[in-house]
Order: sequence, then structure tokens, then C-alpha cells
Amino acid sequence: MKNKLKLDKANGKLMGVCSGLANWSGMDANLLRIIFVLATIFGFGSAIIIYLAIGLIVD
Repeated sequence: MKNKLKLDKANGKLMGVCSGLANWSGMDANLLRIIFVLATIFGFGSAIIIYLAIGLIVD
């Protein structure tokens, strides 16, 4: 059984979304941050909406 997705506010930079996703998926938090930045730049800001939705819904 996988861990439950939770925000990691202690290790997070903004809302703890990337560090929470990193803990949940086993990836590096810095890699997820880079992915979110690139997705925001090349996805015309849709990643910002996804980031905010995760930050507001999950906890």
C-alpha cells in the first residue's frame, strides 16, 4: 500500500506540494520543482492551476 499524499510543509518551499509529491512518489523534490517550472513556462501557466489545486485540496 502506498503512502497517503500529504503536503510536506516542513521541507516545502511554497506550499509543500512538490516535497509532498516527492515523498509520495519516491522522486527527488528538486526534480519535481524543475518539472513544475518547465511545465508552467511551456504549458502557458496551466501547471500553476494544478499546483494550486493540489495545495488547496490535499492535506
